[in-house]
Amino acid sequence: MKVVAQRVGEASVSVAGETIAAIGRGLLLLVGVAPGDAPEDGDWLAGKLARMRIFPDSDGKMNLSLADIGGEALVVSQFTLLAGTAKGNRPTFSAAAAPELAIPRYEGFAAALSRELGRPVATGRFGADMAVSLINDGPVTILMDSKQRD
Repeated sequence: MKVVAQRVGEASVSVAGETIAAIGRGLLLLVGVAPGDAPEDGDWLAGKLARMRIFPDSDGKMNLSLADIGGEALVVSQFTLLAGTAKGNRPTFSAAAAPELAIPRYEGFAAALSRELGRPVATGRFGADMAVSLINDGPVTILMDSKQRD
């Protein structure tokens, strides 16, 4: 499972011109699921993201986590994170999981993050053509892969 975590001042996702989810200060999390991903991958990422110290403390140092600041999270599915770009000019997406596997892993990740934070997280709509808006804070953008844990 791959995640692009962006520290945001605010973020929202719309489908067909209607805002379906919005958050204030926190993390926008773009999530891609691979065929070999297990529920434990989402659990591990959720724990890391809830506790990752990427928010500034009173001295301006990145010392606080999403959990520490009571921040919000917006989880959006993005199969294009698994794009293959080695050959040609058109990306391939054969490394992305089929919806039958991707949906439960995506939903499981969002549920695990909600448990870690002790509150609901906002989500996009799996498989929809979404418009994502954000105000990137920092900017701070972190790439994570559940298969690279060391």
